Amino acid sequence: MSFFKTLAEKPWQPLTEGASLDNAESLAIRIPEKTALKFFLAVVGIIFFLFTVTFLARTQYPDFQALAGEPWQPFTDASQLWLNTGALFLASVVMHWSMKLSEQKNMNGVIIGLVAASLFTALFLIGQISVWKQLHALGYFINTNPANSYFYLFTCVHGLHLLGGLFAFAKVIIPFSSSRSFENLSKGLSLCKTYWHFLFLIWLLLFALLTSSSETYNTIAVLCGFRE
Repeated sequence: MSFFKTLAEKPWQPLTEGASLDNAESLAIRIPEKTALKFFLAVVGIIFFLFTVTFLARTQYPDFQALAGEPWQPFTDASQLWLNTGALFLASVVMHWSMKLSEQKNMNGVIIGLVAASLFTALFLIGQISVWKQLHALGYFINTNPANSYFYLFTCVHGLHLLGGLFAFAKVIIPFSSSRSFENLSKGLSLCKTYWHFLFLIWLLLFALLTSSSETYNTIAVLCGFRE
C-alpha cells in the first residue's frame, strides 16, 4: 500500500500546518540539489545546441559574413577572446581548488580561492564587454550581419548564465561567513564547480564556432546536411 500512497502524494503542493518535519525532509530529498543542477544544465545545453543548429543553418545564406578568415575580419586575430578564455579557465580551476580546500578545512586557502574565483569570473565578463565595444567601434553592429547578431546572442546568453552563477556563488559564501560550516561550503562549492566547468566547456564550443571561417561553416553544413 505504501507504493500507491507514494504515487498519490502531490509534492508540488505546500505543506499544511499539521505536516511533520519528517514529511518536509522527505519532500526536500526528492529533488536533490545535484539532480536539480543536472536538469538545469541539460536544459541550458539544449538551448545552446538549438542556437548552434540555427546558426549553422544561417551561415548558408548569402548575406552571412563570417567574423574570421580574411585578415581584415575582427576574429582572424582573436587575441582578446583567448585572454577571456584563459580567465574563465582559471576561474573554473580555482573553483575546483577552493572546493578541495574546503574539504580540508583550510580557511586561508578557501578565502584566497573564493576571492580569486570571483575575480577571474569578473575579468572574463569584463573582457567580453570589451570585445563588444571593439566590434561596435569597428562597425560590427548587432543588426548589420547575421554573424554579428549571433555573436552578441551567444556571448550575452552565456554571460547571463555566468552572472547568475555568481549570485548562486554569493549565496554559498555569505552563509559561510557567519556559520563557518565547511561541510555546507564544500557542498555548495561542489555545485558551483560543476556549473563553472560546464559553462567553460560551452564557451570553448562557442569560441571555436565564432572564430571559424566561411569554409569551415560550409564544411560543417555539408556534414550536418544543411547543404549538398
